[in-house]
Amino acid sequence: MYWIEFMTVALVHLLAVASPGPDFAVVVRESVTQGRRVGSWTALGVGCGIFVHVAYSLLGIGLIVSQSIVLFNLFKWLAAGYLLYLGWRALRARPMNLDVTDETHARAGRSAWQAFAVGFVTNGLNPKATLFFLSLFTVVISPDTPLLVQAGYGVYLAGATALWFLLVAWLFSRGRVRAGFARMGHWFDRLTGAVLIGLGVRLAVSEIG
Repeated sequence: MYWIEFMTVALVHLLAVASPGPDFAVVVRESVTQGRRVGSWTALGVGCGIFVHVAYSLLGIGLIVSQSIVLFNLFKWLAAGYLLYLGWRALRARPMNLDVTDETHARAGRSAWQAFAVGFVTNGLNPKATLFFLSLFTVVISPDTPLLVQAGYGVYLAGATALWFLLVAWLFSRGRVRAGFARMGHWFDRLTGAVLIGLGVRLAVSEIG
């Protein structure tokens, strides 16, 4: 009965998740610099971050936040600040020698929990994701759709997001790919740092609130 609605949700989500943004930049950096395990945990964190957006959309909290300029701008500044923090850390990262012969193990210094937290917070604090999910649950999904079915959509969205970024982590943690980035030396960290800072600044000055 809800297959057409589900397919619409899946298609809209596919177009959104495939668009490069903070989640993509963070997963790529973790995968290239720290290996597949850390990149995969970061991807899982991003996927679980979707549950934050689904939860407040179902509870109606997101609508309240989106209609409050103060709350939404506070949310936006927290997200921008976190991206700037990640970017600054990347710019200050020490030069490293990537072990491209080992695609599975991460370099010392980043635990699975830390990698998961980076992905979770990056996605969970993204106010553009807030607007996306509010639109999804108010425009695409009918208010007559049972709450349990909507929750099922949320589980799918989280799983699909995690799978997409697990694929990204797998691709960018392959030996040849990491070797290519390794030839860039310290410039890869600087490049990703600049990208994250750029995303943070763009978010901070945007008029989405």
